[in-house]
Amino acid sequence: MKLIIDAMGGDNAPLEIVKGAWKGCREHGIFPVFVGDTDKVKPILDQLGAKEEEYALRDCKKSIAMEDDPMSILRENRDCSMAEGLKLLKSDGDAFLSAGNTGALVTGASSRVIFGKTRGVKRAAIASVLPLTNPVLLMDSGANIEVSPEELLQFAVMGSAYMEHLMKVPSPRVGLINNGSESTKGTALYRESHELFSRTDSINFIGNVEGRDVPLGACDVCVCDGFVGNIILKLCEGFGKFMSASLKEMFYHDTLSKLGGLLAKKGIKDLKDRLDHKKYGGAPILGIPKPVIKAHGSSTAEAVVSAVRQALYFHENGICKKIEELCSNKSREE
Repeated sequence: MKLIIDAMGGDNAPLEIVKGAWKGCREHGIFPVFVGDTDKVKPILDQLGAKEEEYALRDCKKSIAMEDDPMSILRENRDCSMAEGLKLLKSDGDAFLSAGNTGALVTGASSRVIFGKTRGVKRAAIASVLPLTNPVLLMDSGANIEVSPEELLQFAVMGSAYMEHLMKVPSPRVGLINNGSESTKGTALYRESHELFSRTDSINFIGNVEGRDVPLGACDVCVCDGFVGNIILKLCEGFGKFMSASLKEMFYHDTLSKLGGLLAKKGIKDLKDRLDHKKYGGAPILGIPKPVIKAHGSSTAEAVVSAVRQALYFHENGICKKIEELCSNKSREE
């Protein structure tokens, strides 16, 4: 497998991106192709002991910043490391990984100018796994602020394929995020979407799901627009950090609580690991012909290692091909 890496994308680039990508690729026998400023990337690889025949390096001095307009990847930033990496993926790669500007990555990956969407897909979407007792896939977690009921349905179809074929969940339960379980709740978008989902046999729709029920395993795929989804994602990440900090404070308060902490050490570690979003490393963009993984902008090397593993699993399980089959068939039916 050949993994294309945007070495310049993210708050901690290029150091943490290169370190994590190199380690992850070595662990899984993946050939890495780093796209970025050679003067900055190569010294890091040399320090890691990487031999020149074990990787490829595509020189690209320009990068797109987190605050840049996402559309600039099609204009003034069309020669940045992210855009060049996506072009390389299209011509000679198996998967792509970036911790850079989310909007630019979705725009570039779904644009025909650089890459292009999967046949039959109306909009690409970011699929984020929420680290709960049973993993829950959030569709969409930030790519599309304004959507139609038909596009939400397609998110449900793509998310179901992901959970069934990658996470091995049979007949994934699809829930529509809403402020009430009744079909009449929510905005016009969500009321119309509920009616459309209810008439669709290609997904296992269980109805509306309230936010409080998501952590309790109410569904396997949570469907919503990107605005709502991103708030849910960030809230879950923040809650995980809050719980970790609270446990530390609780068991380091005094001598007696420290003793209790020692007795409960394994259970505490298991809970912290379960709530740690870094174990998934990143989120795939569904609706793209090849695996494109969006790592967190603040990713450390540890998180990038997990993102590499995510790219490998996504590639090996043929999720992109399965989504194309489902969406193409649905498009023909319509």
